Amino acid sequence: MVVPIPFRRMPTSLAILLAVSAGPARAGEEPLAIEVREFAGGLTAPLAAAHPGDGSGRLFIVEQVGRIRIWRRGELAETPFLDISSKLIPLNPNFDERGLLGLAFHPSYAENGRFFVRYSAPGGTNHLQVLAEYRVSDDDPDRADPDSERVILEVDEPEFNHNGGTIAFGPDGMLYTSYGDGGGAGDQHGEIGNGQDIETLLGKIVRIDVDGDMPYGIPADNPFVGIPGRDEIWAYGLRNPWKFSFDRGGEQRLFCADVGQSAWEEVDLIVRGGNYGWRVMEGTHCYDPPVSCDPGGKILPIAEYGHDIGTSITGGYVYRGTRYPSLQGKYIFGDFSRPGFGGNGRLFYLVEDQPGVFSLHEFVTNGGPAPACADAGDANDDGKLDIGDPIYTLNALFADGPDIRPPSGAIPDACGFDPTDDALDCASYPACD
Repeated sequence: MVVPIPFRRMPTSLAILLAVSAGPARAGEEPLAIEVREFAGGLTAPLAAAHPGDGSGRLFIVEQVGRIRIWRRGELAETPFLDISSKLIPLNPNFDERGLLGLAFHPSYAENGRFFVRYSAPGGTNHLQVLAEYRVSDDDPDRADPDSERVILEVDEPEFNHNGGTIAFGPDGMLYTSYGDGGGAGDQHGEIGNGQDIETLLGKIVRIDVDGDMPYGIPADNPFVGIPGRDEIWAYGLRNPWKFSFDRGGEQRLFCADVGQSAWEEVDLIVRGGNYGWRVMEGTHCYDPPVSCDPGGKILPIAEYGHDIGTSITGGYVYRGTRYPSLQGKYIFGDFSRPGFGGNGRLFYLVEDQPGVFSLHEFVTNGGPAPACADAGDANDDGKLDIGDPIYTLNALFADGPDIRPPSGAIPDACGFDPTDDALDCASYPACD
């Protein structure tokens, strides 16, 4: 969900498999400790960040109100990289889930300057979800060409909420993006709901080829190619797949946080052609019908938790950095709010205790639970996890990792850490010693 205050993204609540309480899942195991520190302020509803992989040391931050901002070595550029606020449907200043929702750079951005965005535009029943391509300016690498837009895909949205919006290139080079079930409550769209209807892109994760035919190509191995169902669909049965990410290690699995309805939040491992149950099921529980539903053919979440723990799951990343071995292979994610929906969320991590079996843990900081209000992730191997508005760093307090706190009296990130430098070592920055 998004709760702008003004325009502040409200991460979806978190809960864990078997609704276990936060903390160690195995006897004798201590929860990991972190501290939260701001590293970028002056933003309006930041809800995503990405780097272009061009060695420039820039982090591009998505603001829900329609701007993409550049952060470089502790400074936020005043002029946006791209401002498409004029293309957005007018946003409600008190509560809205529409806006500029996603950003992904082409894997060959350094050579071709192509990047992709998802935004909410006027039109359709309530609005249109637009997937579009832009290009960087020929004259300035810190500016996009606002006239370079190429609309790739438009999806009619019947309600203002449940829009998904994440965009990411997979390890296969294909572009993936997520769509919610069309909004409202309970997916009351048609006889079976949009989540189970394979003739709509709502309630789905979509996979397309943006290097193929115009406006896009269909990968030949998409599950519904040549049979009934939309060719673009990769997976279905989702309510509001707000944030998903690919694991950079191992089998490069696709983790997805699907926001729950009124009782359960879930994390799913997305696979080709998978049906994740909504609206028949919410997590592992019957929803419609409320009892005696048929779980046959549906993939259950790897983790779920009840609204006594969290109410709006945001999602995150599997940590594959080198700085903190204690985090290696753990899925780090955030939840917007404890019960009561007050924005006082939490940070969690999943441990894969055995193949396909996960347990939930909650980070602690200064002796108490770690606060969270948005994304958590270290996709760039910089030892930091970006989580909110303003953007913060999480410095893990592990015996097996270096102390990367800034010198006394310095502003956060004064040591100049580069969020795109996978080889970053604190020794490179003597001021941090």
